[in-house]
Amino acid sequence: MSIESIADVEFGAELPAFECDTALSQTSQFADAVGWGRGGRFTDHDKARKEGLPGALVPGIMGMGFLTTMIHRWAPAARVEHVDTVFRAPMLADDPAHISAVVTDIDEEEGVAELDLTIKNDADETRVFGTARIRLPT
Repeated sequence: MSIESIADVEFGAELPAFECDTALSQTSQFADAVGWGRGGRFTDHDKARKEGLPGALVPGIMGMGFLTTMIHRWAPAARVEHVDTVFRAPMLADDPAHISAVVTDIDEEEGVAELDLTIKNDADETRVFGTARIRLPT
């Protein structure tokens, strides 16, 4: 069910799960587009390891983009007003990332909902968590 207004939002509802594309080709393309393609941190596993990283990283702002994509797939009419994230551990390119969210607060008069957001890997380890504030038609 697509969420069209704040009246459609239910407290405690879980958003449909979202699997994002963390392929190295995608992280490399993104890093190049934002000017971070040099050095290999986001584009090459071996070069990233030489920097002391566990592998090529998914850029943090790309992860935040995945979170907002999930929100807009659930509620196309939503305006994402704020996303606050904590990066607990690196998201690695080529590692599956599972994104989930749950509605934690609703203000029907203002048309605002709060969401808790999580990105986990296949080992069920939380890589990123945070919150989002969205506005929907009343």
